[in-house]
Amino acid sequence: IHGFDPVAYFVDGAALPGRDGIEHRLAGATWRFRNEGNRASFIAHPEIYGPQFGGYDPVDLGRGVTFAGSPRFWAITNQRLYLFGREENRDAFTANPAQFLKEATARWPALQQGLAQ
Repeated sequence: IHGFDPVAYFVDGAALPGRDGIEHRLAGATWRFRNEGNRASFIAHPEIYGPQFGGYDPVDLGRGVTFAGSPRFWAITNQRLYLFGREENRDAFTANPAQFLKEATARWPALQQGLAQ
């Protein structure tokens, strides 16, 4: 997520950059963290702290489009992090997360498979 600390969204309530040297590699990505505590939390629970849908915008996924989310447009819903490509998408999502998650979850497997090809 472009060097931002994924745990900081939860503990600091903000998009904050990680630091060089406080990193963890997982699934081909290098994650950066603000401190060792955040790094340890992520290693213990990457499914919670990593952005859902691989960081793709769930509003666009629901439309059948894969658009990478920005670490600056984000929301935490049901203790999970979601990134959005545009502020408008984040605002729409937070107004009705259940509907957008239903649509994104239904389309994600096929879209994810297309990304792997």
